[in-house]
Amino acid sequence: MLRLSPPDNERITRGDTLSKQAGGAELNAITGAAMLGLRCGIISKLPANDLGIFIKNRVRLCGISDDYLVYDEDKDARLGVYYYENGAYPRKPRIVYDRKNTSINKLSVSDYEENIFESTRCFHTSGITLALSEGLRAAAIEMIKRFKEQGTIISFDVNFRGNLWTGPEAKECIEAILPYVDIFFCSEDTARLTFLKEGDIKSIMKSFAQEYPISIVASTQRIVHSPKRHTFGSVIYSAKEDTYYEEPPYTDIEVVDRIGSGDAYISGVLYGLLAHEGEYQRALECGNAVSALKNTIPGDLIFTDLKEINSIIKEHKATGRISEMER
Repeated sequence: MLRLSPPDNERITRGDTLSKQAGGAELNAITGAAMLGLRCGIISKLPANDLGIFIKNRVRLCGISDDYLVYDEDKDARLGVYYYENGAYPRKPRIVYDRKNTSINKLSVSDYEENIFESTRCFHTSGITLALSEGLRAAAIEMIKRFKEQGTIISFDVNFRGNLWTGPEAKECIEAILPYVDIFFCSEDTARLTFLKEGDIKSIMKSFAQEYPISIVASTQRIVHSPKRHTFGSVIYSAKEDTYYEEPPYTDIEVVDRIGSGDAYISGVLYGLLAHEGEYQRALECGNAVSALKNTIPGDLIFTDLKEINSIIKEHKATGRISEMER
């Protein structure tokens, strides 16, 4: 997608200037994973125009392969756009979407050769993709099945958006694909409101693994004190070990831009799970650190490296004096 935002804390209804950024749930998620060291590519369909080139260039800039981008040559080809306005207490952030009839909805499994399913270790997608259109939903589900047949790890983020589909629609669709999912990302609020789960967060997470062959369930926990001050943490449950992994949350994060911070969490967790197999605490720490950092960076995409994330994790665990500046 293309994001357009008025600078600083200006309002959409008043400002005259908009800055542009590249974004999108899956792109946000794999950006962090690539910057931490994983080899990543993205499957998408872009308009064959200057906006499509802008997105392609951002994909390359983030170290992500564009080999699996395909292009819409139709004269009415278009890129999804959203307008985002920053908040400042007591004013909440605001979003206006313009994403109907976009090129991504024309994506088909037939756009790709069969070998795309043969050499992928992990395939990640989200509920936003499933919700955009019936055609894209069918393509995404078919890809999930084909990747799974080849032994690929399937990662899925519910990422529920009420402006795209209803809770019952999301529940019915997602429950149909959960038998294929290995790594499942679902917040506590979404589990309660969309899947109608009851009990504490740990029992809710465990119930997903009991009902479906899910190996890992990860759930974020965010406390919004104000648009500019958040506390963020998470819990990971491993079904194999029947163990929960936690750490103290990052408190009083100085939020510059929260968009993409949930996706950044996923990137850190996936990096930890894939680069350090079986080290679930490490995956949790990476996810929390990458998400906390993303909150401080403008735009949807995170820019970081493993050295910075390791430093943030180290300082988060520290009990003594912490240096004010990296120098």
